[in-house]
Amino acid sequence: MSSFYDEIEIEDMEFDEDTELYHYPCPCGDRFEISLEELEAGEDVAKCPSCSLIIRVIYDPDEFLPGDGEEEIQLGTIDHRRLKTIWRTLLSVVQ
Repeated sequence: MSSFYDEIEIEDMEFDEDTELYHYPCPCGDRFEISLEELEAGEDVAKCPSCSLIIRVIYDPDEFLPGDGEEEIQLGTIDHRRLKTIWRTLLSVVQ
């Protein structure tokens, strides 16, 4: 059984689009990290690369299901992950 330093909502983490990593400040001065790929696989543990602390990431796994290229857009806001997936799909169709 793991001992978590904290439980953090995904909305409170920063997302780096270049590396596709979510970050959250660690008390050691570094950052907890979890990748988009890990979230799509159902992982919920973000690790700090500089110390032994880990946090549990609270998120809706349905929001991180790997896309099959057929994205359904609902009215309202669209988060950056869906927008990025849709953009990639559109680019692959045009090429």
